[in-house]
Amino acid sequence: MGKFMEPTPLEIKEKRIYVDWGMTDEEYRMVEEDILGRMPNYTETGLFSVMWSEHCSYKNSKTVLKKFPTSGPQVLQGPGEGAGIIDIGDNQAVVFKAESHNHPSAVEPYEGAATGVGGIIRDIFSMGARPIAMLDSLRFGELNTPRTKFLLEQVVAGIGGYGNCIGVPTVGGEIGFDPCYEGNPLVNAMCVGLMEHKDIQKGQAKGIGNSIMYVGAKTGRDGIHGATFASEEFVEGGEQQRSAVQVGDPFMEKLLLEACLELILDHSDILVGIQDMGAAGLVSSSSEMASKAGSGLVLYLDDVPQREADMTPYEMMLSESQERMLICVKKGSEDQVKELFHEYELDAVTIGEVTDDGMYRLYHQGNEVANVPVDALAEEAPVYQPEKEEPARIKEFNEMADFVPKVPDATEVLKDLLQQPTIASKRAIFETYDSQVLTNTVVGPGSDAAVLRVRGTNKALAMTIDCNARYLYLDPEVGGQIVVAEAARNIVASGGQPLAITDCLNYGSPDKPEGYWELWTSADGISAACRELGTPVISGNVSLYNETDGKAIYPTPTIGMVGLIEDLEHVTTQDFKSAGDLIYVIGETSADFNGSELQKLQLGRIEGKLMSFDLQTEKTNQDLVLEAIQSGLVESAHDCSEGGLGVALAESAFGNELGIAVKVSMPVENLFSETQSRFVISVKKENQQAFESLINNHGTLIGEVNEQGKLSITAENGEIDLATAEAKKLWGEAIPCLMK
Repeated sequence: MGKFMEPTPLEIKEKRIYVDWGMTDEEYRMVEEDILGRMPNYTETGLFSVMWSEHCSYKNSKTVLKKFPTSGPQVLQGPGEGAGIIDIGDNQAVVFKAESHNHPSAVEPYEGAATGVGGIIRDIFSMGARPIAMLDSLRFGELNTPRTKFLLEQVVAGIGGYGNCIGVPTVGGEIGFDPCYEGNPLVNAMCVGLMEHKDIQKGQAKGIGNSIMYVGAKTGRDGIHGATFASEEFVEGGEQQRSAVQVGDPFMEKLLLEACLELILDHSDILVGIQDMGAAGLVSSSSEMASKAGSGLVLYLDDVPQREADMTPYEMMLSESQERMLICVKKGSEDQVKELFHEYELDAVTIGEVTDDGMYRLYHQGNEVANVPVDALAEEAPVYQPEKEEPARIKEFNEMADFVPKVPDATEVLKDLLQQPTIASKRAIFETYDSQVLTNTVVGPGSDAAVLRVRGTNKALAMTIDCNARYLYLDPEVGGQIVVAEAARNIVASGGQPLAITDCLNYGSPDKPEGYWELWTSADGISAACRELGTPVISGNVSLYNETDGKAIYPTPTIGMVGLIEDLEHVTTQDFKSAGDLIYVIGETSADFNGSELQKLQLGRIEGKLMSFDLQTEKTNQDLVLEAIQSGLVESAHDCSEGGLGVALAESAFGNELGIAVKVSMPVENLFSETQSRFVISVKKENQQAFESLINNHGTLIGEVNEQGKLSITAENGEIDLATAEAKKLWGEAIPCLMK
C-alpha cells in the first residue's frame, strides 16, 4: 500500500471533502473566510470538523442547555469540566457524570459498552476523585428478536467485563424495551466518585513554557471520527463505521487511574491541569485545556506514542484510542512525572508546551501542519437554534379519549405485568456485574436506589439512574418533570436527600423541527423539576441523531441522581420486613393509564394525553417520606412507578417472601394505574400514631404484612389472590425465558 496522499486545500474545497466529515458549506466558509483568511489544509479541516461536531460543540443544543439550573449552595463544580462536583460536608465531595455510547454500541456492542464505561471512569478520576460506583441505563428493541438478544448479551458483557476488571462495582441501573430502539439501542453509563475538596482538578493548560504531557496507552487508528459518528443517523444496510469504535483495555486503565490519582494527591505542586482524552481525542483535550486557560499551545506530533506505523497528523489528532490522559505540568518537573508513570508501566511523554499567543500549532516531521486560533476550535463553533414544531401526534394524543383497560381478572393482569421485560426482574442481567468490589456497597442492584457508605464517616450516598421515555413520547414537558421526580423518589425511598443530577439527553435529529421541539420542551420540564426539588444539573451529555431510516427513538433524557444519607441508620430498602407491619400508600391514585405498562400490554402501543402531574404535591410527599424515615418510623419504602400500586406491593413482598392483606377503596383496574408522587411504606404497629400524625392526610393505611405468603388485595370490584412465591417466580424467570 502506497503512502496516503493528502488532498490539497484546493481539492478539499472543490470536492467538498469536508461534507463527509459532517461540516456544512457555510461552516467551511466560516473557517476559510472569517477565521483563517485562507483555505484550511487537510489536518486543519479535520480539526474543525470534529471540534464543531454536535458531540464536541453542542452547536444544536447549547441554547437548550442554558435553560438548566446549574448552581446551588452544594455545587462545587457545575457543567464544563470532566464531571460535576457536589459538597457532602466534612470537606468531602461526590463527583458524578453520565455519558452515552449509543452508536458504537449498536455497531460493536461489547467494545462500545466497555469503552463507554472506560471513558466515564476517566472523567471521574481526571477531577481528582476515586471512582466508587458505576450505574447504567440501557434501552433495546423488544426482546423477541435474535439481534436484540445479541445486543443485550454483548452490551451487558462489555459493561461487566470492563467494570469488574478495573475494580469499580456496578451497583444499579435500569433497562427498558420498546420497538423504537430496535435499530438504535441506548447505552448510558454513569460513574460516581469520592474526593476531598482540596484535591479538585481542572482541565487547563496555563503558565507559559509549562509542558504538555501525554500519559497512558499508545495512539492507534481506532475511533477516528468517533465524535462525528456520534452525530450521525444510521441507515439500514449502510456500512457502519467499525473504525469509529474504540477498543478498551481495563487493566491498563486501572494502572492509569492509580498513576493519575497518585500524581494528583502526592504531586499537586507540579500538576497544573489534567483532562481525559475522550471524544475527539488529542485535539479536544488539548484545545479545550488551552482555551479554558486563555493560552496557546504548540504540539510536536512525532513525540506522540504511536501504536501503528505512518500515522498522519490528522489520524493522531482525531484518534479516540482509549486509556489516555493529557496533563499540563510545571516546566522542569517532567522527569518526576515520567518516573511515576513508568512505575505503572505507562508511557509519559512531553509532546508540547503552553504559549501565550492564543494559537494552536501542530508540527510533524519538521513542518507546521496546523496553525489556527485555539478559541476557534474550542469555543467558536456556530450555535444553531433550529426550527421547532410540535409533532402532529401530540395534538392527536390530546384529543383522544383516555384509555380504559379491561381487567376481568386482576390476578392474571398482575401476572402478565410482572413478566413484562421493563418490569420483570433484571437479576439475570446484573448478576454478571460485581456489585461488591471495594466493599462499600450497602444496597446493591434491585432496590429503588443503590447505597454506598462513605468510608470513615457515618454517611452514605444513594444513587439512581432513570427515565420513562413513554411518558415523554406523549408529553415531553410533563414527561421531563416526571423523570426527575421519579429519580428523586428513588433517592428518598432509600433514605437520601436528593442533591443534584447528571443527564444523558438521547434524542432524534435536531435538524427536524419535531425532533428539536421534543428536546426544547422536555428541557423545560426537566428544569422546572430541578428547581422545585433543589437538584441542579451539574454534568451530562447530549446524544442526538438517534434515528434509523429516518425514524427517531422516543425522547429519552436519562437522569442520574445522587443523594446524601446523613446517617447509616436511615438506609431504607423496598422489602417488607416483618409480619404485623402496617402498609400505607402515600399520595392519591387516579385512573392514569395513558403511557402505562398496562396500555402497552393491552393495546400493543401507547397513546393519549399524559396524566396530570403536580410538582408541589411531589415535593410535599417526598419531604414527608424523608422526614418519616429520618425519624425512624419507616421499615420499608418503595416508589410506585411502572405497573402501579399492584406491582409495587408485589415487589415489596418478594424480598422476604412475605404475604400481604390489603384492601383499597378504588376500582380494581386502578391497582395498575401509574399516577405519580406515590410511595408504598411499611411501618411497625407501635409507630402507627407517630407516623399518621406526621403524614397527616397525605397517606392511607391499606393493610398489613403477614406470614401467609399470599398477595391478597381486595378492591371495590375485584381482587388479586396470588401466592407470593408464584408471583416472584414469574417475575424472576421472565427475562431468562425470553433470552433463551
